[in-house]
Parts: sequence; structure tokens; C-alpha cells
Amino acid sequence: MAEIARLGRTLKQRHEVFAASFDTGRSSNGGTEAINGLIELHRRIARGFRNRDDTTCACC
Repeated sequence: MAEIARLGRTLKQRHEVFAASFDTGRSSNGGTEAINGLIELHRRIARGFRNRDDTTCACC
């Protein structure tokens, strides 16, 4: 029962975000984000970084 109450509170707090998916015709920017992820991956590889740990170390 506690899980259902928690779900209810979460939905109540985020009702605007939840309702927005219906207002936009259920469209999202998922495709754009996927392409951006590929671009970023190739940018890291072109700079010689083979994984995210190397990129993180270079940024610090």
C-alpha cells in the first residue's frame, strides 16, 4: 500500500510534466538526443578519448 501512496504523491508533484506529453501529441526529442549522442561519441573518439573516464580526467 505504501508503494501506491508514493506513486500518487509522485504523480501529484509531477502532474505538469505528465500532462505535457498529452498536450504535445506525445512527441519527444528522443531522436534528436540520440543523434546528439552519436555526434558527441565521435567527437570524443576524434580527440583520442576512448572512454568516458579518459574524457572526465581530461576535463578536471
